[in-house]
Amino acid sequence: MADTRAADSSVTNPHANDADAVLQQLGVTPSGLSTEQAAARLQQYGLNRLPEAPRPGLPRRFLAQFNNVLIMVLLGAAAITGLLGHWLDMAVILAVVMVNTVLGLVQEGKAEKAMAAIRDMLAPSATVLRDAQRVTIDAGQLVPGDIVQLEPGDKVPADLRLLQVNTLTIQEAVLTGESLAVEKRTAPVAVDSTVGDRICMAFSGTLVSTGQGVGVVVGTGAATELGRISHLLSGMEQLVTPLLRQIALLSKWLTGFILLAALLILAWGYFVQQMPFAELFVVVVGLSVASIPEGLPAVLTVTLAIGVQAMARRHAIVRKLPAIETLGSISVICSDKTGTLTRNEMMVATVACGDIVLTVSGDGYAPAGDFRNGQALFDPLQHAVTELLCRASLLCNDAELKQEEGHWQVLGDPMEGALLSLAAKAGLADTKNWPRLDALPFDARHRYMASLHEDGHQGSHGRVIFIKGAPEAVISRCALQMDLQGNTADVDEQFWHQRIDEIAAGGQRVLGFAFKRVSSEHARVSHQDVDGDLILLGLTGLIDPPRPEAITAVAECYQAGIQVKMITGDHAGTAAAIGKQLGLRQTQRVLTGAEIEQMGDEALAAAVTDVDIFARTSPEHKLRLVRALQAKGLVVAMTGDGVNDAPALKRADVGIAMGRKGSEAAKEAAQLVLADDNFASIVAAVSAGRTVYDNLRKVISFLLPINGGESLSLVIAILFALTLPITAAQILWVNMVSSVALALALAFEPPESGVMRRPPRKAGDSILSGEIVWRILLVSVLFTAGVFGQFVLAQYQGASLEVARTMAVNTLVAMEVFYLFSVRYSYGSSITFKGVLGTPAVLYSITAVAVFQLVFTYTPWMSAAFGSRPLNPWQILQITGFGVAVLLVIELDKWLRRRFSAPV
Repeated sequence: MADTRAADSSVTNPHANDADAVLQQLGVTPSGLSTEQAAARLQQYGLNRLPEAPRPGLPRRFLAQFNNVLIMVLLGAAAITGLLGHWLDMAVILAVVMVNTVLGLVQEGKAEKAMAAIRDMLAPSATVLRDAQRVTIDAGQLVPGDIVQLEPGDKVPADLRLLQVNTLTIQEAVLTGESLAVEKRTAPVAVDSTVGDRICMAFSGTLVSTGQGVGVVVGTGAATELGRISHLLSGMEQLVTPLLRQIALLSKWLTGFILLAALLILAWGYFVQQMPFAELFVVVVGLSVASIPEGLPAVLTVTLAIGVQAMARRHAIVRKLPAIETLGSISVICSDKTGTLTRNEMMVATVACGDIVLTVSGDGYAPAGDFRNGQALFDPLQHAVTELLCRASLLCNDAELKQEEGHWQVLGDPMEGALLSLAAKAGLADTKNWPRLDALPFDARHRYMASLHEDGHQGSHGRVIFIKGAPEAVISRCALQMDLQGNTADVDEQFWHQRIDEIAAGGQRVLGFAFKRVSSEHARVSHQDVDGDLILLGLTGLIDPPRPEAITAVAECYQAGIQVKMITGDHAGTAAAIGKQLGLRQTQRVLTGAEIEQMGDEALAAAVTDVDIFARTSPEHKLRLVRALQAKGLVVAMTGDGVNDAPALKRADVGIAMGRKGSEAAKEAAQLVLADDNFASIVAAVSAGRTVYDNLRKVISFLLPINGGESLSLVIAILFALTLPITAAQILWVNMVSSVALALALAFEPPESGVMRRPPRKAGDSILSGEIVWRILLVSVLFTAGVFGQFVLAQYQGASLEVARTMAVNTLVAMEVFYLFSVRYSYGSSITFKGVLGTPAVLYSITAVAVFQLVFTYTPWMSAAFGSRPLNPWQILQITGFGVAVLLVIELDKWLRRRFSAPV
């Protein structure tokens, strides 16, 4: 087990202190620690590993699956059937228990993997200065005070206070949600700065995009920002889903009612009817068997499992079975912006040249798209200024586009990847006629990049300098500007600053472009070369665009009565612009992490329902937002892909992680993983969740009335000292074979019409709604009347006791079959061509039950076991008539309820 000591160094708020002060507090020089100092600090602070939470052993986790009242009832049913001597039936019930237990163990035994996934994100090695020598060591050996060197592609091995930077940018999307690499500096920042604004820090688990850096370790293991998130994750409790709460309540109610009823009937029979105790006890045990819906846990589990399979075909992988049901009840989706609602791929959306503003279409980094001036197509190569701007995008660039498995990816800075895509859309890709001769890399002081090239235009013998960077920095170095005709005039700084504001208001990152022609003898480029006499080409606006399917999905969520809230680490302006493009309803106000910090829980709970966009947030903010929504009685789904999302994913009622770009920590903390990273798949998941819940209600509406009818038949027989119309063994046969086989067909029911036009059900609503309770009572009475009616009628017609009971058993099964057709439609009539035709699952189930009943009725060995007798065709027809009558009565009840009241 890893060392659990936290590396709590003596440095307080290193981001707010000068670098020299941090070194002094750590007692280290820029040349690093000595081997002896490092060994002593390792002993003091422990390994640079996240502490492992204790994990229950397999036997304990296995036994925990039995901590369910309905499973206990099922075990009780097995014991009762064993006491009755029905060993085969007892074995079947125990097999159901084992399948249910193993399934739960496999599906839910992966929660602790979230911690392991975060540990895996720590860099395996680090380059440090030890004894003033550069060495590579295991990242687990890092200690506070180590001097670490960072290179492009490195994963930061610990929390560092940066001492030196050279065009250093770090990709922190997994920690902050920011899609762009963050430019790092060494100057301290405010003490209350959020993680995303601590530009003098490099955090453990983040990735170096460009440049180099040197930093001193200020936190290792559990004391890092990543370790703090891990602590938050390990401290979060798993919520019980609405279904599990309701099933637990139903199980307790069933158990208490069955035991109480059995005791009352035992007392009545013994003291009032003066029945022999031994005989009465056997009958009461039979009553208990009839009352217990033995197949309910198995059928509910199978229904959920079938829903999981259906969602997997839609690229949504359910890690925990109950989550698919909870999806159907979610009333708000809290979604991370970057990579979830957006593509996490920068794209140039706007080009401003001369007096026009062009829009650029495309799909992420894919080099395909067009330019439009208003609605008209625009060819950038037909105009010198746009051709030169696209040329600058291609040449003044250090990134590379690469296609892998049909998907375009960028190697390097995301913004530079977007500029390469822009050039390709314009038809520019070849750089061999424009070789680079020299370059000035981007740095924080000058805020631009410049490159010197041979002028590849035909007939030209000179060279050209291209520059791109922060628009203010570029414009200030320009003397002229170029129009669409290629003419130049004095630069109009006020005009271009207005253009910058207009583009930025759309949530876009603005870059400026300029150029300068120089002689063929010009061999190097310096900052003096690009200071004051450049020709401005124009501006580009870059954005991490919304997924087109996400826009449709958001609209469908609203149609289904589901709120959508965007929680991101990005800037407020960008978040608001993306929110408008997505179609979020409340985009006028954006609540920032700093504002959330100033709010108490009550104030946040009051604000959270009126705001749809939350920006510059940290993991703690996301947790508070999820809790605030849950405190309002909402069922919350949280989608995300970064480490920063993991605690909120685990706290939410349903955590939904992105499978393709999501971190392993997010996937393991989530209950649902989208294999295609498609936000639109959530709509399909919600529809599937609602369908599964409808089917679960249908299963309960089917099984409980059947047991109610059987129980009521026995109760009436005991109360009035009548002959039992069905024996306890025959009841168990119907429960374990016919009832379960027919109920399983309901697990395959497709969605009913309008499933996504209904508002989400309330989490507190009982699964036993008023409609279901009424259905249980009505069908129980109908089944009791049918069983007793057929039993009495058969005896009146001269049938023996065994034949009458056989007819009663088959009547019960026939009523189940016809009731199955009725219960399939909760919101419409079953007497339609589609309803009568049924689904393949319904037809298979009915065929199987018919075969079972033929075996039950006509085979000698079943006759010896259950006391059944063969029936003639007239008796079969009479049994069918009872089933049709039940269907007609229930359909009449459904029609009256639809006619005179709103459907429940």
